Amino acid sequence: MRKILSLMVLSAVALAGTLAVAASDREEAVEKMNRASEVLNSIISAPDKGIPEEVLTSAKCVVVVPHLVKAGFIVGGKHGRGVATCRTSSPKGWSAPAFVNISGGSWGLQIGVEGVDLVMLVMNERGLQHLLSSKFQISGEGSVAAGPVGRHASAGTDWKLNTEMLTYSRSKGVFAGLTLEGAVVQEDGDLTIAVYNSKVPFRTLLSGQTPAPPEAGTFLTAVSNAMREARAAERG
Repeated sequence: MRKILSLMVLSAVALAGTLAVAASDREEAVEKMNRASEVLNSIISAPDKGIPEEVLTSAKCVVVVPHLVKAGFIVGGKHGRGVATCRTSSPKGWSAPAFVNISGGSWGLQIGVEGVDLVMLVMNERGLQHLLSSKFQISGEGSVAAGPVGRHASAGTDWKLNTEMLTYSRSKGVFAGLTLEGAVVQEDGDLTIAVYNSKVPFRTLLSGQTPAPPEAGTFLTAVSNAMREARAAERG
């Protein structure tokens, strides 16, 4: 009898622990989407110091990693969790969010620890396929580049032709191009399960085959607003 009671108690404790972890992951996922919304809203409020309109309107996907932490001395590293969405043919225009994890790589010369917001824009089909693969490493072969900053992209850049992804950092409200040499971007299974109650494939989410959860409303609205404002600025 005591053995049965002990097993029941252990099972209850394990279940409570599992539920606590799931609740914590869900809270973090919602927080990431809300903070990503704030980053995107800042693009609208400061266009002269933000991402050029033509870059935004050309993007196939948007990835935002709020508070990406970079740390180290001379040779550094980075780690962060964020959220991605891609254009679809649906009336809403953007897919349900997929959660990402970015880690590894070097930032070059650095001392100490700094948190920045990362925005990664997927610009062409090759970049889209890399993202949909659910795990890829950022190489230095021209596939990913630090994005141009300001109201309009420089006419001398070749981002329209060759660059798969453009990356930006935001610190203290100001955007700057960012190089992410050697970083690995992959799906975040824990946050996906916490929000969708199952490990929905990355490709399924970003191709628009899965309805967006209610918690994603603020984030997807921020994406749509940023794109709408960018289109209006282009026409104006």
